[in-house]
Amino acid sequence: MIPYGHQFINQDDLNGVEKVLKSDWLTQGPKVLEFEKDLAKYCGAKYAVVCSNGTTALHLAYLAAGFKKGDEVITTPNTFVATTNMLLAVGAKPVFCDIRMDTYNIDEDKIEKLITKKTKAIVLVHFAGQPCEMGKIERIAMKYKLAVIEDACHALGAKYRGKKIGGCRYSDMAVFSFHPVKSITTGEGGAILTNDKKYHEELISLRSHGIHKDEQGKNVMTKLGYNYRMTDIQASLGVSQLKKLAGFIKSRRQIIEWYKKELRDIKEIILPQELKENFSDWHIYVIRTKEKKNRDGLVGYLKENGVGVNFHYPAVYSHPYYRKNGFKNIKLENEGIYQSSCLTLPCYIGLTRNQTKFIAGLIRRYFNT
Repeated sequence: MIPYGHQFINQDDLNGVEKVLKSDWLTQGPKVLEFEKDLAKYCGAKYAVVCSNGTTALHLAYLAAGFKKGDEVITTPNTFVATTNMLLAVGAKPVFCDIRMDTYNIDEDKIEKLITKKTKAIVLVHFAGQPCEMGKIERIAMKYKLAVIEDACHALGAKYRGKKIGGCRYSDMAVFSFHPVKSITTGEGGAILTNDKKYHEELISLRSHGIHKDEQGKNVMTKLGYNYRMTDIQASLGVSQLKKLAGFIKSRRQIIEWYKKELRDIKEIILPQELKENFSDWHIYVIRTKEKKNRDGLVGYLKENGVGVNFHYPAVYSHPYYRKNGFKNIKLENEGIYQSSCLTLPCYIGLTRNQTKFIAGLIRRYFNT
């Protein structure tokens, strides 16, 4: 079976982890600080706070931003449920905005009409590594005095207008995930980047039980926090992986070029686009079938022939939990079209030219082209 995603680990990564295991610091040690420094420098942000996973990173960001019960947050339905689950966790209400049909990101032209007196923020997702239209989103946020948080879990290494995602030039905070299928991995792990000192201090405290040192150097708890810390074992893997990120992205972009060459003449499918001002890290490669009825049949055919395809994503509001808890009547036109026609093909470091040809050949045979 060719999986849809897979981590890449080499001897440098193993050596880094082994060194930490033989050291005096397995957690709360120097590797966490090193990874944070390297990550902030890479993205061009002042501060980085690493934590246990991407979901806890979202939770910390929402807590630091002050989201609470009664607040509304405009976001996209085309994402993993963690983006909105953590809004529910802090008591805020997700307000779903429809998506664009070229990038499958939030449609920035539909945001403003959803803003009410309860709106606190815009939480956007750089889907598949394709950056959102940050310039316009920033202008809307400034006009209505809203916070902007980037769920950039797909987009480490992506660029908007030549600047790396995570630099927070158009946002208050940006969140990353280091799950094994992401651009780099720490096993599990996440991070929040920001240029705001107050957010940084709040995130550090909330990450570790709400505790900080007072003027006498004593540990004091001043707010309810959590144990969302990253270990030095994970951070050492992050330090090593980050050094290889440029090569990882180059490889992913080569895989996409292979796919484009092999698939561009198949009239029954729609290939993803990369907008002029964007540079995608191609976290995932999502195609669509022009006819809804073809999607499920193609999925079954590919799986039967050893290709591990996936779906990114069913609309968040379509999940049974959301349908039962206040989102039963939501229906967005573009998201509806997208979720019934999307299909994620394998894309990971180590996928070969022959494998992409094999996958494309199966798609051709399915459509008899």
